[in-house]
Amino acid sequence: MSQVKENDTVKVHYTGKLSNGQVFDSSLEREPLEATLGQGMLIPGFEKAIVDMKVNEKKTVNIPKEEAYGEVNKELFHEVKKEQLPDDIEPQVGMGLTSRAEDGREYQFRIAEVNEDNIIVDGNHPLAGQDLTFELELIEIK
Repeated sequence: MSQVKENDTVKVHYTGKLSNGQVFDSSLEREPLEATLGQGMLIPGFEKAIVDMKVNEKKTVNIPKEEAYGEVNKELFHEVKKEQLPDDIEPQVGMGLTSRAEDGREYQFRIAEVNEDNIIVDGNHPLAGQDLTFELELIEIK
């Protein structure tokens, strides 16, 4: 029976949990995740966990934040004056915002703090700074 190796395209079902057991994402109610290894599509720890798995194999892996979304980067926190926000937005902690750069690229932020005259936005991935646990089931090797 073949095993997953670098550069294989795989289909895998997964359930991702935080260290407190809270599920943050799962593919079980939809199509399995399809990805080609070695292309940076998956976090490093997830990809390493899939290598050497066989079809129908299941396992649970703990992925430290360094092999997931990394540490929280303080340089990705920015102060924004409330007057710069659209009039129809009432900022709330946890709310997602999108900013478009002059070159057309979009950046995703979450509101980390709301103050009298400004807000603090966080450009880190929402799972940065978190150790993660994944329950994996390899469905197919293409």
